[in-house]
Amino acid sequence: MAHQVRVPEAKVALSTASVYPENTAAAFEIAGRLGYDGVEVMVWTDPVSQDLDALRRLSDEHGVPVLAVHAPCLLVTQRVWSTDPWRKLTLARAAAERLGASTVVVHPPFRWQRSYVRDFVTGIHRLAEETDVRFAVENMYPWRYRDREMQAYAPGWDPTDEDFPHYTLDLSHTATARTDTLAMARRMGDRLGHVHIADGSGSGKDEHLVPGRGSQPCAELLEGLAAAGYTGHVVAEINTRRATSSAQREADLAEALAFTRLHLATPAGTPRGDSRP
Repeated sequence: MAHQVRVPEAKVALSTASVYPENTAAAFEIAGRLGYDGVEVMVWTDPVSQDLDALRRLSDEHGVPVLAVHAPCLLVTQRVWSTDPWRKLTLARAAAERLGASTVVVHPPFRWQRSYVRDFVTGIHRLAEETDVRFAVENMYPWRYRDREMQAYAPGWDPTDEDFPHYTLDLSHTATARTDTLAMARRMGDRLGHVHIADGSGSGKDEHLVPGRGSQPCAELLEGLAAAGYTGHVVAEINTRRATSSAQREADLAEALAFTRLHLATPAGTPRGDSRP
């Protein structure tokens, strides 16, 4: 007798960063062709990623909804949308609301953004109270160079040290931080609203490997979330810049999708509510 499986409620999206060095428009096309449920738009130096009208046209053209917006928090995006980090988050919220996305992903501040650091926790709560869009603060990692370690983020790279309404769990970042992924997921608890599925080997680099190719408990995390009835989004955020061809890039993106869907599908008789990692 064949076993039945429950179709997962969590949607699987493709980060537009996953197609780099191809562009945002290519990400929509690839996500639609491979069967992703939507995209997470990484707002960065690609002008299309900053243009809400262009993003709406791409979403409509390819039938691929925007499920999340990643605010421009990277070193290379310090001047994208604004140099004021609160202005960036306000614009990210407006983008999410206009595009129909449920989540804005945000990194903790850099330590040198002192006024932003000082107000970050209370400011995230304030933004969360003003909208139905979830501001999900992402776990990061210490920066390492040879034998040196630098704490680049404040209040810290581990957002569970603070009280945020929602969290993003990134498994490449847990690998780089050399922290216990499942323990972090447990600390996030019901406020874990967003997952960046990727893998890593525990090196000092933020690798964003295809899930299953590193040392992280990607399958275990997904299976636990599925059994617990997780309804947030799972976003494939992998690094394909070393792909030797578009075909190889798409094969990696297809493998990431297949891995995620496989481990989010749970046996129909699996109880809910007590199996979160």
